[in-house]
Amino acid sequence: MHYQVVVIGAGIQGAGVAQAAAAAGYSVLVLEQTAAAAGTSSKSSKLIHGGLRYLETAQFGLVRESLHERALLLKLAPSLVRLSNLHIPIYENSTRSPFTIRAGLSLYSLLSGFDKDSRFCQMIPSEWQHLYGLKQDKLKAVFRYQEAQTDDAELTRTVLRSAVSLGVEVKIPAKFIAADINGEKSQIVYEQDGKEHSVTGDVIINAAGPWATQVNQKISPSVKIPQVELIQGSHLLLPPLLNQHFYLESPRDRRAIFVLPWKGQLMVGTTEKLHQGAPELATMSDEEKNYLIETLLHYFPDLTLPEQISSFSGLRVLPCSDKSAFARSRDVILAADDDQNPRVISLMGGKLTTYRATAERVMNLAKKHLPEQTLVADTKCLMLE
Repeated sequence: MHYQVVVIGAGIQGAGVAQAAAAAGYSVLVLEQTAAAAGTSSKSSKLIHGGLRYLETAQFGLVRESLHERALLLKLAPSLVRLSNLHIPIYENSTRSPFTIRAGLSLYSLLSGFDKDSRFCQMIPSEWQHLYGLKQDKLKAVFRYQEAQTDDAELTRTVLRSAVSLGVEVKIPAKFIAADINGEKSQIVYEQDGKEHSVTGDVIINAAGPWATQVNQKISPSVKIPQVELIQGSHLLLPPLLNQHFYLESPRDRRAIFVLPWKGQLMVGTTEKLHQGAPELATMSDEEKNYLIETLLHYFPDLTLPEQISSFSGLRVLPCSDKSAFARSRDVILAADDDQNPRVISLMGGKLTTYRATAERVMNLAKKHLPEQTLVADTKCLMLE
């Protein structure tokens, strides 16, 4: 069997590429070793957001793209992506002053094209008492703005179903074994139900997320890809102790921490910890747990936490750097065996919010090797239900 595009990985990025490739008229096969959204795509902060904190590292293009994609997803997936009010409290000892936050939110609105969903306000002091449990001592200001929440795993599965409706073939569970890029067509071997199968493909998309490096090692001849690190982001899952959404500053290192009601629970995260070892072994450490509890109780000192606290951990793929994880680019990393005639494209990192735009970039690169096809659909218009 021959496919024009073979996608390895059915996280949000792989699902997005499969949808984009099928919409562009290509035959597509997706290979996923466990389940759709089994990795990072089910372990995010569940936000479809512009990335307000990325303004501090001057990632203006990424923020603009993210805000555009957020607006699009609010239209395309109204049952999956919904706006929520986030609150940013500013105290006397906060690193960021009310002026800085106002300037950041104003720039955020500007980059959105002054979209109505990017409006914000500074709450008047008499309204602060309605922010249940929030420490009022030395509180100087509270800003309210909007971001969107989603079920990341369900969004991924929905995008994959959209791809299937366009003709994509999906093999789950199917373990990628090897690929040989020599010759006119690439030979791809995978295992399913204890048996090895072989297909051919024109372009291979490595969208295996934290496993992308391992997948790349199974491709011959080897493809040079940038050095990356896996950065663990962990979240606490608590009972519904709060019913409002907060964007907080960690008292320890001033990183952004989200406190978000989600599906009848309270989610607190995320951390940034270098992960070494197999991606599937990522789990919250005691250090991370204490870090998040410390932040939560700093702002909500009267909360009573349960003895047993659930958690989950996902892995971000970031470029290797001496910089802190917070300071590194969150843009997707694309690497091809040949930029002018790509047979293999590795897609690493990226954001849940921008998966569709990322898929467009991947396909614009892949089309340099693929024949022209008649457009079947436009992902900007495909409803996700």
